[in-house]
Amino acid sequence: MTNRLAQSQSLYLRKHAENPIDWWPWCEEALLTAKKQDRPIFLSIGYSSCHWCTVMEGEAFSNQAIAQYMNANFLPIKLDREERPDIDSIYMLALQMMTGQGGWPLNIFLTPDDLVPFYGGTYFPVEPRYGRPGFLQLLQSIRRFYDLEKGKLNTFKEDILAYLQQAAVLPESEQLGDDLLFIGGQVSVGVVNALNPGPRFPMIPYASMALRVTRFDWASEYNPEQACAKRGLDLAQGGIYDHVAGGFHRYTVDPTWTVPHFEKMLYDNGQIVEYLVDLWSAGIQEAAFKRAIAGTVQWLKREMTAPNGFFYAAQDADNFATPADSEPEEGEFYVWSYSELEQLLSPSELTAIEEEFTLTKEGNFEGKNVLQRRYPDQFSQNTEAALAKLFEARYGAKPDLLETFPPAKSNQEAKTRNWLGRIPPVTDTKMIVAWNSLMISGLARAYSVFLEPDYWQLATVAAQFILNNQWVAGRFHRLNYDGQPAVLAQSEDYALFIKALLDLHQASLSVEQPWPFGQGSKLQPTNLSPASWLEKAVKVQEEFDELLWSVDNGGYYNAASDASDQLLVHERSYTDNATPSANGVAIANLVRLALLTEDLRYLDRAEQALKAFSSVLNTSPQSCPSIFTALDWYRNCTLIRAGAKQLTCLICGYFPVSVYQLDTHLPDSVIGLVCQGLSCKPAATNTDQLLAQVRTSQTRA
Repeated sequence: MTNRLAQSQSLYLRKHAENPIDWWPWCEEALLTAKKQDRPIFLSIGYSSCHWCTVMEGEAFSNQAIAQYMNANFLPIKLDREERPDIDSIYMLALQMMTGQGGWPLNIFLTPDDLVPFYGGTYFPVEPRYGRPGFLQLLQSIRRFYDLEKGKLNTFKEDILAYLQQAAVLPESEQLGDDLLFIGGQVSVGVVNALNPGPRFPMIPYASMALRVTRFDWASEYNPEQACAKRGLDLAQGGIYDHVAGGFHRYTVDPTWTVPHFEKMLYDNGQIVEYLVDLWSAGIQEAAFKRAIAGTVQWLKREMTAPNGFFYAAQDADNFATPADSEPEEGEFYVWSYSELEQLLSPSELTAIEEEFTLTKEGNFEGKNVLQRRYPDQFSQNTEAALAKLFEARYGAKPDLLETFPPAKSNQEAKTRNWLGRIPPVTDTKMIVAWNSLMISGLARAYSVFLEPDYWQLATVAAQFILNNQWVAGRFHRLNYDGQPAVLAQSEDYALFIKALLDLHQASLSVEQPWPFGQGSKLQPTNLSPASWLEKAVKVQEEFDELLWSVDNGGYYNAASDASDQLLVHERSYTDNATPSANGVAIANLVRLALLTEDLRYLDRAEQALKAFSSVLNTSPQSCPSIFTALDWYRNCTLIRAGAKQLTCLICGYFPVSVYQLDTHLPDSVIGLVCQGLSCKPAATNTDQLLAQVRTSQTRA
């Protein structure tokens, strides 16, 4: 017997379709039913690859007694946060206010008449444990409170709503002091350097901001280059990276970057690829970086690219060890017992990987081993041979013979398909514009530096899919399910896709013919000229400005006004989380567009937005590295006009506030022109002069 979620396009919602709970999706009918019946709403928010969401689905949400009470006393709504991050953002903020912490699953109770939250938490066990109450007892207590304590309920609701409304209205301030970049850089380096116990997350917006300030003399006192190099090594050597088959996991559960939480998210991989490429272009060139970039692209191509070219969203942390298992096991696909290694590898190969990785007979994860590198150097032949054998044991084919690996789209499919190797985790095959855009940007940057045709091909085909498929009736859409666009685009979709288009424009300048593909490629991109990528970025920016720009306050709302009538507040998010803040990316885009189009209205808008968030920059610098990145762009922006040969050399370097234009009409004696903001330096007549001008232009503020 299935519930309403069985027909949902969302994999996360469909995973709850056989629960005895009478789930509703978030929709007008559900909200009206709750109001009409005066039943408090139980809103449960998560995502398909969330481990503790999976645990709660198998425990509390499958429990008959809990379901019976829930169905009689609440209106249960299940929401995929990846579909509606605007809703998730508001209720996560409320949960953090209530409990001091957040996370998923996000389980929160709302009053039906106004959708204001009054109690919340994350994972709730069936029986009391981990210092948390049993879920049925909690539901009973909440219903009694709702029925009998109306005075307290209304007072608490008023406090919550006032907090949310206050958080959405930023204090007025126009102070963009000269020391702000110093403060933002110092804070970001501190975050990257932090040695607190507990999990380790990539936190790429902070690492990227820290890398930016390596070019300033004033930053040398806190050594950002060392912090940035260490973050790159932790990522490329740690257990967070899948050394057998490529791709980065979400985070590690320990402070030593050893044991990951095993889900692989597209947004992490896009950001990490771009960061590792930037490290390489900045001169921090470790063999482990290049191998991790190449391995991640191979994983992307093999397992995460749809037949029509877009990228899938995520792979689960859990998978089935055997088809007979009732529940999947965390990390089973990725880990190795020592006895398996002895059986699979020759003595010399086992010796080689023991020298390169921290392997033990006892293991580092539930008696098995997560591979973590000891050194960043290039692997020996024996080590590569050993890793290839582990790949074959996992996938049932040699790595050079496995071009594509079909996704398991559900638990049932994972358990019933005849896999040649291990049973893989379930893949969430929906397309999310924002996440695809992060990957496109990473690939475009990697192509600029390494000139690998695969990188350009994957990036441009994905971008072309979005351009061709994600507009319906003139409106940009966020998701695509099996060829069908869904859900109006949000600010992060606009901002990150515009950035991706600008990154493709810049990468297309790095050689005269940036699409040299091999014979027989199934996916050939449209050969757009550099000017075409820029034109499309301008067009998407026009829609973004029209629908989401805050005319009165500056900055961009999370969602358009005609798509946010059910939201308690209209947020302009500025904090960086697992992904960079939409407003930070958007402001940087405006500066880049101003330089590339010579339309100063973009620069005016960037200035207005920075002033809108200036109070945040001054009072909460730890929350918004992407806004500091935008401030760096605004103060140090540089336009470089040159011929193809000079641009190819410059683009592969690390000049993080520069944009490039191909200029074939420079005088014969001139090789390039460097413009700092609104003024240009004397025309450069030789390579040394051009390079010196570019370098000094990067550190004006």
